[in-house]
Amino acid sequence: MPVDSLQLPAALVLIDLQKGVVALPTVHPVAGVLARSAELAAAFRERGLPVVRVRVAFSPDGGDALRTPVDAPPRGGTPGPDFSELSPEIGDGPTDLHVVKHQWDAFHGTELDLQLRRRGIVTVVYAGIATSIGVESTARHGRELGYTQAIASDAVTDLVQTAHDNALNTIFPRLARVDTTAAIVGALGRG
Repeated sequence: MPVDSLQLPAALVLIDLQKGVVALPTVHPVAGVLARSAELAAAFRERGLPVVRVRVAFSPDGGDALRTPVDAPPRGGTPGPDFSELSPEIGDGPTDLHVVKHQWDAFHGTELDLQLRRRGIVTVVYAGIATSIGVESTARHGRELGYTQAIASDAVTDLVQTAHDNALNTIFPRLARVDTTAAIVGALGRG
């Protein structure tokens, strides 16, 4: 279903657009995801609406990292010193909020829901990396919290094409409305 309007107030939640994540081998060019995310951020900032910059980071000893037995563990290695630094292409604005998460879901164990509710937010728009991990986990939780949601289909990417496609074509339509950055920016103006 196309996004032709957005119920306001709305917030933009940008998932893991940070140096260590955008450096990963994604299935779509990261430059395009960053450019469209920056376009969304500019549209929200112009209207005085919150832009939430979510990043994943861990303590120096890694003690706050989730460690559960899984069949497909994440890639090993030690993150570089700039892993959790936000990608500068998005910029920063006076309505921006910063959330640090320690797992996939940006709501779990953070103040994201509290900060959105205190601002009266009813609609959340998502963009970021990875489609099937951080974006999907957060959107699933957002649905359970009762937010109206939209996903910018051309401002998300993944490390696995089939996972990206499954999230966009099967999961997201059950959690949110899915449309392009241009459609969401247009709808924001009609909200």
